[in-house]
Order: sequence, then structure tokens, then C-alpha cells
Amino acid sequence: FLAAALAVQTNGFLAPRSFQTRSAQSNLHMVLEAPQKKLAKIEQLKVESDYLRIPLDEQLKTEAIGISKDAYQILKYHGSYQQSDREKKGLPKDFQFMLRLKQPAGECTPDLYRLLDDLSANLGQGDLRATTRQCFQIHGIMKGDLKTVISSIMNIGSSTVAACGDVSRNVMITPAPFNTPEYNHAREWAKVVAELFRPMTQAFSEIWLDGEKAATVETWKKEVAHMSVDEAMMYDSGRGVILKDANEPLYGDRYLPRKFKVGVTVPGDNSLDIYTNDIGLVVITDDNGELEGFNVMVGGGLGRTHNKENTFARVADHLGFVAKEDTMELLKCILASQRDHGNRDVRANARMKYLVHTLGIDNFRSLVESYFGKKVQPWREMAEWKYSDWMGWWEQGDGKLFYGLHVESGRVKDEGDFRLKTALRVIVDKFNIPFIMSPTQSIIIRDIKPEDKDSIDAILQAHGIKSIEEVDPLNRLAMACPALPLCGLALSEAERRMPEYLERIRAVIDKMGLGEEEIMVRMTGCPNGCARPYMAELAFVGDGPKSYQVWLGGSPVLTRTAYPFMSKMKIDDLETTLEPILAMFKEQRQEFEAFGDFCHRVGADAIEGYVSKATIAA
Repeated sequence: FLAAALAVQTNGFLAPRSFQTRSAQSNLHMVLEAPQKKLAKIEQLKVESDYLRIPLDEQLKTEAIGISKDAYQILKYHGSYQQSDREKKGLPKDFQFMLRLKQPAGECTPDLYRLLDDLSANLGQGDLRATTRQCFQIHGIMKGDLKTVISSIMNIGSSTVAACGDVSRNVMITPAPFNTPEYNHAREWAKVVAELFRPMTQAFSEIWLDGEKAATVETWKKEVAHMSVDEAMMYDSGRGVILKDANEPLYGDRYLPRKFKVGVTVPGDNSLDIYTNDIGLVVITDDNGELEGFNVMVGGGLGRTHNKENTFARVADHLGFVAKEDTMELLKCILASQRDHGNRDVRANARMKYLVHTLGIDNFRSLVESYFGKKVQPWREMAEWKYSDWMGWWEQGDGKLFYGLHVESGRVKDEGDFRLKTALRVIVDKFNIPFIMSPTQSIIIRDIKPEDKDSIDAILQAHGIKSIEEVDPLNRLAMACPALPLCGLALSEAERRMPEYLERIRAVIDKMGLGEEEIMVRMTGCPNGCARPYMAELAFVGDGPKSYQVWLGGSPVLTRTAYPFMSKMKIDDLETTLEPILAMFKEQRQEFEAFGDFCHRVGADAIEGYVSKATIAA
């Protein structure tokens, strides 16, 4: 493995050295220095790609409808996945491409939405998808149209760069567009991080813009121009953060061991699952709203593999506090720690969460400090976490309103009387107002004048969209990944099965006399965790064509992971599985105790014992 461990004292700070260690909580054996052996295939591919050009550039010019596996791996860094319809068996693969946008802070300008609406209608499968990472995806793009679509997005001031791949992904934020100092700081710094961690290779402009500059600079880049991000990025402390690499001084030619996720929020607002990120930043201000710095957490991540116990979901640890003037440098140091010491040999253990887990947070902090050159300050006390999806009508704080629009599984489409895609286009064309993508696959319409509120309500109603009061709380809290038929990793259904499951869960809850309960339910078609199932109170994770793992005990405020309760639950056994669990909850819960908190308190063994007795009695 590559991963760092202990250190020696140097000038008052800990400096990395070669040392083997084994965490008391882990069987993962790690060593600081890179072993002198052949690179893993994916690492070699990155080196040979000439900074994300080869073999993609040549394969995009061929008449073939698809690209090779190697070209596909490089294409991910450009924001796209090659897919095929897995339900068309016995036929040649009908390769198509999914394109994911980079939208720091989840922001979508009116012009961008108009473009995406047109592109998806003319060159995609007709719909858009709001993701769990606050950006849009377009599905069904043909290879020959990729350049048109990507260049159009780049030329309007947006991007797909680094929406995928072993780099820092889209930077998330609390989606609430309140006009307060804390929320304004969070929005600004999400864009700062996006710029700080952007790949520097010219491959993107060379391949998609023929080497020319985009017609318009990215909107977020203009908004943080005063922050001198490039100067901070290139600052070299001499402690190994900046590499001797003219093309990628922060990433190098191998980029990161695995994807890297960052989220930013304010104290008390955990609407974005902040603990699931590699880095989480929490704005800390003084009494006048002036930014003092950030509480920093590290090592979150949810992807895992069935039947491999050395892969697991993990919530982030509290690293400490950093002053605003040191924030960009500390972020670079954390990224450098993962870049240099993350596991590049075993991809399943390549996320930074495994490095943090193996070292423990104290040793990881020492590793970061060895790059930083100073101590990380203690974590600041702050407000307790709460969860809100920010749906419905709210005052922004500047005389305007915002409206949280619930989108079932993130699918922005027109289907029969339900015409959400058209409704959003009508709103954009009539009012020219921006959107913010929600971490829960929904959309927030912001900057609404109070006198336009009734008109927007009328437009939504005329296009068959329910008001938030009409949406079942189960549906409002639920998330599901796309899964079949296009995801190559899906073992079972998710988005297409979730509506039926929610109806059946609602029936069971009502039958048990628990109709007032609001339970967070999430579903994925595989264990990779795209819909963040391991944070939910109740989750279904596909483990076969017609079966799911059942997970219980996540926190209603999203601060801990759930635990696996059972495997291979057949799709028809939902009711018989849930009824005894809910019966125990009803019988033994404490006052005002949420379902997830109850399952966490009593534990899997107690629930299994209760269920077994109930089964025998039946």
C-alpha cells in the first residue's frame, strides 16, 4: 500500500517517514513509502494519458459508436460515462454517454438551464437528472454529439471538467440561498475550493474546444476572482505540497488515488450529508458575521463492496479549526496527504477514508501538519446539527423568496400530465431566475419576487406538479440512484422500484398506527452508495437481481452510518420484514425517539431477537 503512518519530530512538527503500522481498528496494513513495483493498471493508464489526452483524443475521431475501456477511464475526467442499455440482451451494445456537469455550490443560471433543456431534447434522451451531488446529468448522448454538447456547456460559462475521475468532484453546499453572512461565506468558499482543486491540464480545451479558450469564463471563477485562488494554489511552502510538475502542480500525472469529495456548510445545517465527504468545511464567524475560519472534518465516504469486510461506509472525523487566511493551504495539505499516501495498489481501499481510518485521526492530523508546517487548531464548539431539505416557500432574507421543488428521484421529465421539464423552462423564460440543485435530487428556485409567488405556484400546478404539502413525507425524505437499465454496476432496481416500495412502506406504517412518523428511506442498486443509503434510517442496497440488503439505524440528522441488518431480502418480503421491526419500535421506543435513533440504540441483535420471536409466534 501507499499510506502514511507515524513520524519523527522535525523542527517542532511531524514529518513523514517510512514506517509500518497496523491500526487497532483495522486489518489494513499500510506503509508510508511507495513500494518499488509495477504500477497498478489504472495508475499506469493515467501516467500514459499525457494528462488526460491519450487514448481518448484519437478514439473520439473514429466512426465507432463507443470507445475502449482505457479511453473510457480517461473520459470520466472530462465528465462523461459510457453506458449501454442492459435490458437489450442479445443485441450489439448501443453505446451512449451520460454527461455530468460541474456546478459548484449547486448553482444553475437561467441561461445554463435553457441550454441543458435544449441539449437534452435535441441530443439526449429528452430528460435531465438532478443528482445527489448538486448537479445535472444528461443521458443518452451519442459519441458524435459529445463535442457539441460539452463545448456548448463550456462556452456558456459552465463545465463538465472533473465532474468524474480521480480528482476533486463537484463541491457541495447547503442549498438554502439565505442572504446572511454565514450562508454567503459558504457559497463563496464552495467556489473557492472548486477553483483551488481544479485540474490544470489543457486537455479539456484541446479536445472539446480545439485548443481555443471558452467564449465565457466559468461563472464561479469570475465570482471568486478577488480571492487570489491561483496564487494560493501555486504557493510553494517547500514542504512537498506542490509537485515539480508544470502541467499539474497539485495533482501530478497520476492525479489522486480515487475520487475526492468536498462539502461546505454552516453550523447546524446538515442538509448536505456533510459527514460523507473527504473534506467537510463548516463556516465559523464572529458575532458580526465576519469569517474567522472553518471547522474541518476529514475521512468520510460511503462506497463499499459486498462481502469484503475491509471496505465500509464511514463518517468523517473532526480534524480541527483553521483560520481563514490558512484555509486554502490546509486544504492543499489534506489533498497532498491523500495524493502521496493513499492506497494506489488496491482501488477498493483508495479513498481517503481508509487512510484516516488506518492512521486514526490523531496520526492523520500529524501527517497533515507535516505538510502544513504548523498545528491544526482545536475544533470550535458550534450549534447542534439539524436536517432540513429546504422544500416549500421560504424568505431569503433580502426581500425575495425561494421555493424548494421536490423532484422524485431527481428525474426532470415530461410524462403524461406531469410536465416538470417544461414547467421549469416556462419559469426560467418568464422570470429569468436561477436554480440551486439540492443534495436530495430536488431543485430550489431562488430570487423570486414576492409578487411572482402566485404565478409560479400556478405554473407548477398547471403542469401537474404537486405542491410540497401534497407530497408524502416518505417520498420527500427518500432518495434512489438511477440503477438499471443504464448503470453498469447495478445489481438490482432502485429509481424504478422506489415509488412502489414507498407506497408499500406507507401502507405498513399506517397499518401499524405510526402514520405520523417520518422515516428517511434510501435505495441503491449496488453497494457503491450513490444515494447515500448508509446514512438513512432505513435503506435498501441491491445485492442481487431481486433482493436487497436492509440497513437500519442511520441518524435523522445524518451524523452516523447505519448498520447492515439482513441480506438477500426478496423484493416481495418487504412487509414481512418491516412489520415486526416497526412493532418493536412502537412498543419500546422512548418519547419522541426517531426510528433511526431507536434502531441505533437497541442494536441489530435486539431487533433480530424480537423479529425471531415474532416469526415463531406467527
